[in-house]
This record gives sequence, C-alpha cells and structure tokens, in this order.
Amino acid sequence: QVQVVESGGGSVQTGGSLRLSCTASDRNGRSFGIEYVGWYRQVPGNQREFVAGITSGGRTNYADSVKGRFTISADVPQNTVYLQMVDLKHEDTAVYRCDAKGVLGSGRFDSWGRGTQVTVSS
Repeated sequence: QVQVVESGGGSVQTGGSLRLSCTASDRNGRSFGIEYVGWYRQVPGNQREFVAGITSGGRTNYADSVKGRFTISADVPQNTVYLQMVDLKHEDTAVYRCDAKGVLGSGRFDSWGRGTQVTVSS
C-alpha cells in the first residue's frame, strides 16, 4: 500500500510562515502514479476542512479561507506535495493531513497520512 507522511508542522506566531510536506512511497518499492493530493485540517471537536488540492496536471484549488496565503505545489519525481503557508492566523491552528489518490499496479490507492500539528499563537 502507498504510505503518506506529512512533516513541517510546528508552532509559529501570527503572521509567520511554515511549509508542510506530504511524501508518498510504496513500502514494497512498487511504482505508482499520484493523480491528486489534497490537504485537509481538523481541530478537535470540529469537522475536517478542505484546505488545498493539486492534480497531476498541476491544477490547484483552495479553500476561500486560505486563498492568497497558502500555495500548494508538487515535486513529481520526489512524490512530494508542499503546502507553503504565509501570514498565518490563529484560526489556522489545526492538525494538517494529506490525502493522496492514484494508481498502484492494476489497482488504485487512496492513502491518508497521520498529520502534522500547526499551532499559531499571538
């Protein structure tokens, strides 16, 4: 199965920046193709919220709450998607998780990472 691991979270002050990474790999070393990666965030007790997504063709979409502040990009050879976050606000505090979907062998995969914590304080 394809594994997804997030990194890059941390604690910053309001107005600060962070870059999150989402890297996919197959534990058996099989080749796979990522078709879409989405970043989501969740605060305990709240519903999971879509943040940003990118297709294999490079098309992106963002939640209104992060437009102009967050940028999603992909390093295809490294199977890594980045989420650059600037001008962070307290309300951006959450666990950020990524979801990668694509093709593995003759089948498909849909894999979630465990998440990385982002904390924004004033």
